[in-house]
Amino acid sequence: MLPVETKGWIQQYLNSPASVWRNLHRCRVPCSPSGEAVTDADMERIGMSDILKGKVAIVTGAGRGIGKAVATLMASEGARVVVNDYGVNPDGSGVAPPGADDVVAEIKKAGGEAVANFDTVATEEGGENIVRTAVEQLGGLHILVNNAGIVRDRVIYHLTEDDWDSVIKVHLYGHFHCTQPASILMRQQKYGRIVNISSGAGLGILGSSNYAAAKEGIIGFTRGIAHDLRRYNVTCNAVRPVALTRHFDEARRQAWLRQGMASAVRSIEGSLPEDIAPFIVYLTTEEAGSITGRTYSVAGSAISLLCEPQPQATVYKNGRWTLDELRSIVPNSLAASLFT
Repeated sequence: MLPVETKGWIQQYLNSPASVWRNLHRCRVPCSPSGEAVTDADMERIGMSDILKGKVAIVTGAGRGIGKAVATLMASEGARVVVNDYGVNPDGSGVAPPGADDVVAEIKKAGGEAVANFDTVATEEGGENIVRTAVEQLGGLHILVNNAGIVRDRVIYHLTEDDWDSVIKVHLYGHFHCTQPASILMRQQKYGRIVNISSGAGLGILGSSNYAAAKEGIIGFTRGIAHDLRRYNVTCNAVRPVALTRHFDEARRQAWLRQGMASAVRSIEGSLPEDIAPFIVYLTTEEAGSITGRTYSVAGSAISLLCEPQPQATVYKNGRWTLDELRSIVPNSLAASLFT
């Protein structure tokens, strides 16, 4: 039975003959939307392997940077890719030339298959249109990489409500707007891979409280989705990437240097989007099906499984603590390393 909130077009797709594409993840012989088989010789001729053969993927924010690197790598591994790029400046303002068409052209030149999409993830309609593009133009959906994002760095006493709302809308709402309709399809076909892009900035850096809130919200969202969908063979993981993208402009670089974060600057400048993409793509493969609800850090060639929050120190007593007792015990126990 479909959820009561299932969109009409999704239900129509699931009930139509085209829904045979829902089961492509089980096929050994990939097909084009026209039904023509793609042979191993064809794959070899165009320089592609078959790790993602038969899969349809969405990558948001894929006009450049990490999204582009992920989309092109997926296409080279046999996936048919929706390249989404809304076409705005790094802070979400104005109009920047969308890179989706260029990325699609690059993929097609290499022998892959891709289509461009220019919807915003910040609205329910935009997220639904992105998923609809995959279904209607590429025949289904198996993989979703939520990567689109903007930055508006302000210290909290200069942060406006628009700065807060804009960042939360693109990052946190954006993940929801794409994942919700995608999850309906993935649940019905009992297969899916979702990767959410968070950030180490979520752990806290100067002038990024809005960005940090959004990125840490994505971690909690990832854990929740993993629990919701694990019974349907759908995984959901998060990656905190460290890479040099257009979001790390000279203003942010100088701000970090002023904060004494020279080592973090070197780490970012030594890690390219192409260094990050392989692990993200790995998480979207069938063989990564046992990994879900986890968070990884990827910086250059260093890939780390991050631990889930655990108690670091605990104090006990029988009954309720009094304020005087806490004033006495906390400096020497729960906050011992914080008092100098």
